[in-house]
This record gives sequence, C-alpha cells and structure tokens, in this order.
Amino acid sequence: MTDLRAARERLESLSSLPLGHLPSPIDELPRLRDVIGLRARLLAKRDDAIPFGFGGNKVRKLTLVGAEAIATGADTLITCGGVQSNHCRATAAVAAQLGLACHIVVNGSRPERPTGNAFLVSTYGAQLTHVSSREERAPMMNQVAANLRSSGGHPFIIPLGASTPLGAMAIARGVGELVAQGVTPDVIVHATSSGGTQAGLIAGCALYSPSTRVIGISADDSAREIRDVVLRLVGGIESGLGLPVGSLGGAQRCEVDDTFVGGGYGVPTDESHVAQELAARFEAILTDHWYTAKAMAGLINRARRGEFDAAGTVLFWHTGGQPAAITAG
Repeated sequence: MTDLRAARERLESLSSLPLGHLPSPIDELPRLRDVIGLRARLLAKRDDAIPFGFGGNKVRKLTLVGAEAIATGADTLITCGGVQSNHCRATAAVAAQLGLACHIVVNGSRPERPTGNAFLVSTYGAQLTHVSSREERAPMMNQVAANLRSSGGHPFIIPLGASTPLGAMAIARGVGELVAQGVTPDVIVHATSSGGTQAGLIAGCALYSPSTRVIGISADDSAREIRDVVLRLVGGIESGLGLPVGSLGGAQRCEVDDTFVGGGYGVPTDESHVAQELAARFEAILTDHWYTAKAMAGLINRARRGEFDAAGTVLFWHTGGQPAAITAG
C-alpha cells in the first residue's frame, strides 16, 4: 500500500503541458443503455470532448510526452500513423501551439484533397512524408531525425500513438481524474490498438480503482500482439514509478478482445456501423467507423449477452475520432 501511495504521488507530480482543459466530462447514457438492454448504469468518459486540437486520448498522452520533448530542448516533433491518424493530428496541434516544427510520416495514398485529420495536420503546419506500408514508418522517422540532427536540429521522435510508458502514465492519471470526479466503475470498455491507452487504464485502475475491470476492444491487431505490447508498457510504468515488477497486475488485468477487428485498421464492419448509428441516434455521441465504433460494438455485444448484468456501472472511455468519422461519412 505504501508503494502504491508513493507511486500515485510520483505520477501526479510528473511535468505536464496544460492541454485540453481537463478533466474531460463524464456523461450518463440512459437511452443507449435502454436500447441495448444493459441493466447497469452506462457512462462515457468523454475524452472526445477535450477541446484542444479536436481532443481525444492522444491529447491526454501528449500532456506528458510533449513536456518531455520540451525538457530535452526539442525544436521538432516527429511521429507517424495512417493518413487519418488521430495521433498525428494531435501531435501537429501540440507542435503548433508550442512553436515547434512537426514532421509526420504516414502510410497510405496521398489524398488528392486532404480531409478530416489529414486536412488538420496540414493546417497545423506539419510536414508530411508518405510511405507505402506501416513497416516503413519507423525507419523513415529515424531517417528524418538523422537528417535534422546533421543540420543542427533537435528532433524528438514520438512513437506510434505516443504509446510509451510515459504516454501511458497520462492515461493512468486520467483514471485518477475519473475517481476524483466521483466515479469508480465496475468495468471500463475502450478501443485498443497501439497499447498505450490500455496499459494506462490498467495501471491507473491498479493505483486508483483496483476493483475495476478493463476490457480493450482491438481495432486491428491480434489479442496476443496487443497483450504483449500492453504488458511491456505496464512494466515500463512500474519501473518509472519505482514499483516492483508485477505490482500493477498487468498479466492478470489485461483483457483484449480481437473479435471485432473485421478487415483491420481503417476498415469498418457491420457491427461498427450499427454501434456508431446507435450512439449517435440515442445519445448524440459520434464515434468513428473503425476505432471507437468497434469498441462500442464490443460493449453492446457483451451487454446484450448479459455479461454485465451483475455490474453496477459500465463506463465507455471515448478516445475520440470525430474528424475521421466525418471524413468517412
């Protein structure tokens, strides 16, 4: 208990950027609850409603990762993602506010007319390099960084999704924020892909809400792949907070559901279309087709199967994605 108290103090004392006007709101979703036959109270943690840079969980992660970049003397942020990446959009917004250059490596075809997140990335002033595959992104980021260093620059590379132990700690702080708002849910359901959000939620629940179950619904990769990344990140959080290995219970807490992946990242499914429509029509909450909507589809499926019948409160952690949703519309 003493270790966990000290870890909470370390977590809360980390240097951070004042992005997003946190805390993000928590909304009750009674109409959606009724239509999906959920007996428990249904809430949403609205990181999609964070006002900075169109919001989302990536803004939350960048409060800590961006502060680290500034502390290192960075003059350029470099990151990567897909053409409609929420993370790339949030990183470009942070760079614009801080007066830093930004270089984004994206995989996918260059759009003739950028829309959604692609439009916002360009509007925020980021420079883009297109590569043909996901596997080419990291080597290209390293090449861009090396070129900048050779000319006297000070680049800072942010991995995909800001899914580092530090980025995940920002999500863990979000759980502390949730508890401070008076909510300790029985279950949190969220979208998972690069692993940082799930690692942060697992760590945050271990620190602030130990009875809360965390369920990550994969948008693309297999449960095994995501679990490996999540457990590595949880281990990094333990190290960063001075905790013994395994003390946050990552191996026991990590639940990943990959049955809603469909065709993979960026590819909607019949279930995600239905989930998006239900959330919009019954609660005026917008999810994107292929990420947050897949997580909502997972929640709806489990509710209809009666999995949450014994729960008092189920919380959907809305990680954002409106610009991509509008683009796909």
